[in-house]
Order: sequence, then structure tokens, then C-alpha cells
Amino acid sequence: MHFSNFATRYQKSTGTVRLMEDLGAATSATGPICQLGGGNPAHIPEVEALLREAMADVTADTHAFGKMVGEYDAPGGNVAFRETLADLLREQFGWPLTQNNIAITNGSQSSFGLLFNSFSGPFPDHSHKRILLPLTPEYVGYFDVGLAEQPIFEGRRAEIDLLPNRQFKYRVNFEGLQLNENHGAVCVSRPTNPTGNVITDSEMRQLRSECQTADLPLIVDGAYGLPFPGMVFTSATPFWDANTILLLSLSKLGLPGLRTGIVVAAPEIIQLIQNTNAINTLAPSRVGPTLLTPLLQQGKLQSICDELIRPYYERKRDHALQVIDEVMADLPVRVHKPEGALFLWLWFEGLPITSETLYQELMALGVFVLPSRPFYPPGRTSWRHQDECIRVNYAASEDTVIAGLTQIAQVVRSHF
Repeated sequence: MHFSNFATRYQKSTGTVRLMEDLGAATSATGPICQLGGGNPAHIPEVEALLREAMADVTADTHAFGKMVGEYDAPGGNVAFRETLADLLREQFGWPLTQNNIAITNGSQSSFGLLFNSFSGPFPDHSHKRILLPLTPEYVGYFDVGLAEQPIFEGRRAEIDLLPNRQFKYRVNFEGLQLNENHGAVCVSRPTNPTGNVITDSEMRQLRSECQTADLPLIVDGAYGLPFPGMVFTSATPFWDANTILLLSLSKLGLPGLRTGIVVAAPEIIQLIQNTNAINTLAPSRVGPTLLTPLLQQGKLQSICDELIRPYYERKRDHALQVIDEVMADLPVRVHKPEGALFLWLWFEGLPITSETLYQELMALGVFVLPSRPFYPPGRTSWRHQDECIRVNYAASEDTVIAGLTQIAQVVRSHF
């Protein structure tokens, strides 16, 4: 069997493939497992009860249920959902939006693939442009979506500020940003996956200003952010304007199985997404928008985020930090200041092995984490920091978090 050059991209294992394979392996394992990898959100009983209630309302309505499962939606996604979300964002933040500024995709990963390939790779003038990531490490799922033969990502090394209580924080090195004609767009996640960093309002204002000056769109991945699911534990202001592309998701509300991504952007970008949906998938799924529209209309979604989701993850974060203080007191570990999302980013400074080796050793013991190197654009570097960190998901049960972090401490301790 002979595959095209296009197909060869999908024949090898990548950071994204390994991430999802680990989730599957942990789910099907027969022995004891500590799943601290992956990005699965927690099962929050109170939130799931409200979602079940919303689903029951839909299934009880013969007409609504029939449309949800028996008809294609518009290529841009459910119109009622888009109108309702535009109204909410306009009222809450003053953004001048209509449903023509919003499109639905089959998950944020689909959004990344379309947007990154639309602003990078070969251009009609024979140039090759890249997506600039001003603060790496950055989300592992970005790096596999490029369709061009040449790399489409360029990363900037974060500056590190050391903080009390064995914490640290990454910040953007604006002196080294250097936006130029070789860039097609700039992208940041906020909160940042993998580190839990929330880029400050000041950094966001400067990024927005520099992107406008360079005539480059600013892509903001808000999968964990504002206005929903609201997994932000520090002061942060949402940003959007006609030069900004904001990506939202229903996954971290507790609905990853519904694969619903949301793009908020200028109408010309929304039209591009609509056309791509029609060509590649005919239409995005109706299930997520149908389920969430009444919660948006009734104002319930915001209270779910403010009163249930954010406090739940804050408690989970605090518990994990306490466990680290107890089981890693003797180790040279720093934790990135956890300002959002559902991860802790552990830095073992001077780690005698690479985080990839540590990942392999932990996986053999049934403990799943993610090593740090895949969160950087591919390429050679002499920055040892890239191989000294791991990402830990603290959304699991308290017993799992304790067992997993204790095992990590034991393995790291054996190497030091």
C-alpha cells in the first residue's frame, strides 16, 4: 500500500497522539493506575446534575430532540446558540458582536488546524510564514496540525521569575519578540496549557498593540478561560477586538465528549470557517449548542462557572500543592504559579535524567504524566529547562493525586 506525502504526517507518533493514547491506555488498564496526564476535566457531581437536567429537557421536547439528532445544522453552527452567545458577550464585555462574529467547530483542535494553516505555510507571494508563540512552553496540541512541509511554529523562550514558596512564573520577553514579515499570526493560551500561567492584562495589552502595529492577528486560546469555563484563579480581563481571534470550548465545562469549539472573530474569518465546515464535515455537531443555549439564555451558565467550577478546581489545586509540600519537601522542585486551568507544572531543576525518561519510568509504574519537551516547537535547543519539567493534571480524585505525586517524588528522589 502506498501513501501520499500528506498521509505520512499521520503515520508517526506525536505529542498529541501520545497524549490521547495515554488516556485510552489508562482507561482500559486492569492494574492500578494514577492518571495525572491528559486533559480530561473532573466529574463535578453538581455540574453533571445540571447538565443531565438540561439534557432531559431537550429529550422531553420531541421537536427539539428531533432537530438535534435528525437534522444538519448551519455550516457556521447553531444560529440560536451563536445569537445568544453574541448577546452575552456584547452585554458582559461591550464587544460589538453579532452571530456573524461566531462560528462553531467540532472541537478546538479543529479550530487550531484551520486557523494555523490559514495564517502560516506557503503564501501566494512565495513567502513562508509561521505562527509565533511568544511564551513557550505552550499547548502540545498545536504542533501537529501544520500541513506545510516546512515548520509553521516559532517559539520564544519565556523569562522566568522566581517566587516565594518554591514557585516561579513565566513572562513574555518583549525585547526578544521581534515580529516581522515571516510571521502570519501570534498565538497564546490563557490560562496557559501546560503551566497554569495567566498572561497578565499588561502583557495582553502589549501583545495586542504589537500585533496591530505588525498587522498580525492575535489568536487567544481561551479553552480554560473567560467567560467560560472560568478556570481563572487570578485577576484577568478578557480581551477581544476585530484583530483578535478568541477560541472557546465546551470541553472544560465537563463536556469534552461533545466536541464543541467556538471561534469569535471578524466576519471574514467566520466565513472561512463556515466554508471549511461545509467542505470537510458538512456541519458541526448540534448537540453541544442545543444543550447549552437554554443555560446561556437563563443566565445559569455564568453561575455554574462562578459558583461550582472555579471553586472546585481551586480546592483541587490547593490540595495538590499541599501534597507536593509534604512528599517533595526534600527535592529541588518548583511549581509554576497555578493561576488557572487544571494543571501543575513541576520544575525539577538539575534533574539528572530528562523528563522524557522520567515519563517513561513513571508510566511503567502506572503513573501517567506528560514530559516537558513536547510543549515546545520541534527543533534543537541547549536550554536544559525544556527537559526538567512535567505536567500533572490535578483533576483526579484526592487518593489518585496523593498516590501519583508520592510515586513521582520517589522516582525523582532515586535519581537525585
